[in-house]
Amino acid sequence: MDNWYFVHHYTTRQCQCYCTTTTTQEEDQELQEEEETRTYNSTKIHVMASRYSKNISPIIYIFVFFLFSVCPVLSSLEQFNQTFNPSDDMKIIKSHLMKINKPAIKTIKSPDGDLIDCVLSHQQPAFDHPQLKGQKPLELAERPRSSGHNINSMEFENFQLWSMSGETCPEGTIPVRRTKEQDILRASSIRRFGRKIKRPVRRDTTSNGHEHAVGYVTGDQYYGAKASINVWAPKVTNQYEFSLSQMWVISGSFGDDLNTIEAGWQVSPELYGDNYPRFFTYWTSDAYQATGCYNLLCSGFVQTNNRIAIGAAISPTSSYNGGQYDISIMIWKDPKHGHWWLEFGSGVLVGYWPSFLFTHLRGSASMIQFGGEIVNSRGNGFHTSTQMGSGHFAGEGFGKASYFRNLQVVDWDNSLIPLSNLKVLADHPNCYDIQGGINRVWGNYFYYGGPGRNQRCS
Repeated sequence: MDNWYFVHHYTTRQCQCYCTTTTTQEEDQELQEEEETRTYNSTKIHVMASRYSKNISPIIYIFVFFLFSVCPVLSSLEQFNQTFNPSDDMKIIKSHLMKINKPAIKTIKSPDGDLIDCVLSHQQPAFDHPQLKGQKPLELAERPRSSGHNINSMEFENFQLWSMSGETCPEGTIPVRRTKEQDILRASSIRRFGRKIKRPVRRDTTSNGHEHAVGYVTGDQYYGAKASINVWAPKVTNQYEFSLSQMWVISGSFGDDLNTIEAGWQVSPELYGDNYPRFFTYWTSDAYQATGCYNLLCSGFVQTNNRIAIGAAISPTSSYNGGQYDISIMIWKDPKHGHWWLEFGSGVLVGYWPSFLFTHLRGSASMIQFGGEIVNSRGNGFHTSTQMGSGHFAGEGFGKASYFRNLQVVDWDNSLIPLSNLKVLADHPNCYDIQGGINRVWGNYFYYGGPGRNQRCS
């Protein structure tokens, strides 16, 4: 166990498929979105073909056991109506880009190709929300009390690729990953860009393509959670799959009123266009129907930090039998204002989700969940080789298998306390598994993950 003391820990800078044949109001909206998706995808094909002819290069989803699932739209030309106007649709895309890409007072180019715009704090996307217009970000929150202690760890000034040059955004601004035209064109529709797709409630995951290895607690009132999450760069087989590790703060019935707040790291080629692990956030107050989004892709999350770019690539990452790196994330409800805050590392406030965004989460959470998830699209009829975590099973242990450690929740008294009655679950244990434990250094922890397709998983 001695090697557990030598975990590198980042602490200061951060380094669709639905069908409907009925005509209820909700389903009418889904039919409309489906038609928009067809028209939009027809436009994508037209735009990409046009660019190819000019020799110009052409240019997620997360879910958790007990919740919903999503699946990508695999488009084929014969499915689409041909009554579209590519010029008009490109105008819509450009208009959407202007809405989410705010004026920058400085732009930093990341080694991975990202453009990080330094945007004035009061001009960030959150303040497009009617209830936030004219306001400025809050600066203080009452942090939960903790009786625990930090393990020995190496602190890293640089946690993301974009900041490794030493350039930072000035005080009074926030770093925002610029959304490009290509990012939107990879999505199933403009309306759904940066969002998850609503699906019927499923309490099992035996056939929906989403596979999990998770630890969770339920049955109490929770006001937040904290964990340190091991960071890897798992292989993702194709654009329509992803691999993630995150925690969920959940409330509501698992129907249309579901509220979630989510944060962690993900590899999502569809959302980001590459295979880097990226720090991300998500929220919804209506089970992914009309509210919420990833990162800062809609009005909602208010960022207060000028050194962390949500959606930007994490570096370095862990290696098999080599250096191990993890990130510490805490989400909690500020008892003074009722907003849900996000903290990175040891006391670095990233920002907050205003309480008015939610219904059930205006009170407390009813479930906290931690763990990994992948999408299995079963290409060629076989199980995917997309990896979860490190790509190795939990039994391999430290330095080989990915982990969550120091799992805690925030109680009614705004105190961080150890978990009680942590349950662990892997729905496809021959492909990805999980093993939990507890000790004096890591507190509650678990190893999880796997390689996907193998002799026992096909």
